[in-house]
Amino acid sequence: MKEFWTSLASLMGLLAFSQGILHAIFPPELRFVLLKLLTRAFQWFFSYCYFDITEIDGVNTNELYNAVQLYLSSSASITANRLSLTRARNSSNFTFGLSNNECLIDTFDGVTARWEHVVTQRQSQTYAWRPLPDEKRGFTLRIKKKDKALILDSYLDYIMEKANEIRRKNQDRLLYTNSRGGALDSRGYPWEAVPFKHPSTFDTLAMDPAKKAEIMADLRVFSDGQSFYQNTGRAWKRGYLLYGPPGTGKSSMIAAMANYLGYDIYDLELTEVHNNSELRKLLMKTTSKSIIVIEDIDCSINLTNRTKPISAAGRDPLSPDLRGGSGEDGGTSITLSGLLNFTDGLWSCCGSERIFVFTTNHIEKLDPALLRSGRMDMHIYMSFCSFPALKILLKNYLGLNEEEVEDENLKELEEVIDEAQMTPADISEVLIKKKRDKGEALSDLLEELKNRAERNREQMAAREKNSTEMEEEEQEKRALESPKEGCEIPEKCSKGADEDQKEKLN
Repeated sequence: MKEFWTSLASLMGLLAFSQGILHAIFPPELRFVLLKLLTRAFQWFFSYCYFDITEIDGVNTNELYNAVQLYLSSSASITANRLSLTRARNSSNFTFGLSNNECLIDTFDGVTARWEHVVTQRQSQTYAWRPLPDEKRGFTLRIKKKDKALILDSYLDYIMEKANEIRRKNQDRLLYTNSRGGALDSRGYPWEAVPFKHPSTFDTLAMDPAKKAEIMADLRVFSDGQSFYQNTGRAWKRGYLLYGPPGTGKSSMIAAMANYLGYDIYDLELTEVHNNSELRKLLMKTTSKSIIVIEDIDCSINLTNRTKPISAAGRDPLSPDLRGGSGEDGGTSITLSGLLNFTDGLWSCCGSERIFVFTTNHIEKLDPALLRSGRMDMHIYMSFCSFPALKILLKNYLGLNEEEVEDENLKELEEVIDEAQMTPADISEVLIKKKRDKGEALSDLLEELKNRAERNREQMAAREKNSTEMEEEEQEKRALESPKEGCEIPEKCSKGADEDQKEKLN
């Protein structure tokens, strides 16, 4: 044993002597070059490369770290052994994530990527404008060198897109409204927000299924059309005009659109906006992937049809359309020009993937410039309840499919629904009163539809009778005013005709 320790001490001494000789022979600069060459040679034969994605880049949050964390949460529950479970603010879903120092394998276009969640304790607190967390967190991505171009060019962008999609699905929608009188909050933000939990979807919307499918396809093409809008040089926005009688589901349509696309809603109250400049500022503070709504636009400000003749005596000198520049930056109200620029001007392009929705009960009151393509690209007529829409309401309120309704009742409903001209809101009110007794609710609905249809027929007959009487009176009036044939003096002929009429009356 003594000989072993003696030999080990001699070996250590020899190594120390050799190292001293190497240090004496090779200067530090040469040793650094040799170490660098050895490292490159080692990397040349090594087939993997690594990328570190830290949570904090200096003092700023790394958005790529958050995106990777959210993206991996969609598959972590399947392939990883140890998971973390979180629920974000304004979120209705739980999110899985990788626990500390756990690994996960992901595949993209046939390429394998290995992710490791690295968590270490921070050694010392450096000076920063905000305190840094005690733990230093990050992701390490290991890929093969031959796959480096694909990963950097496509994979990371794909992760960002998927993370945004997951975030929209998990996070509750928000409903914004502009602050009263244009007031700003503590952050200088002119919008106030509340969680948007409207349950309306295209499945529950009482509307012709073919029309709904057309609208949904148009929305999906818009949402997926980033490259198309960039290639054509168009702003990534689209306008929808919803018009029709009250109670036909215009607000429910907006909620269904928001839930279908996962967009937030900005409900713009024009009466609270003072001038065009303030309107532009509100637009600048809206986010992408949102729906900007102006309901009952014909009742908000003066947007009458300029093509209709207006008498000089009937003109209002304070009308926004006649004040010239009084509605601009220094004015006290919005002009039609300001609203047109809001929907289709240069300032409307300060964001992307936004939808403008206007609603009105009287489309004929709106100026044609507001209705043209580029501002309102799609006009959607919200009509009275049709038979396909009625079947959806029966399913929603009574849980009755078409096969569960007697053929006789179904036939009667189909025959009378168009003549009744009831809105989905009116029919819903009838069904909700007797929703516990399906048979009685169906009977009450059929009776109400028949009463409405009979009332509409009577009103139509009365209008036709009045129209006929007015037309006959107009014909008699024209006959009295026209001269008799063969009369050389029109005044005397007209006078004679009056006397003949009086004799007939006597």
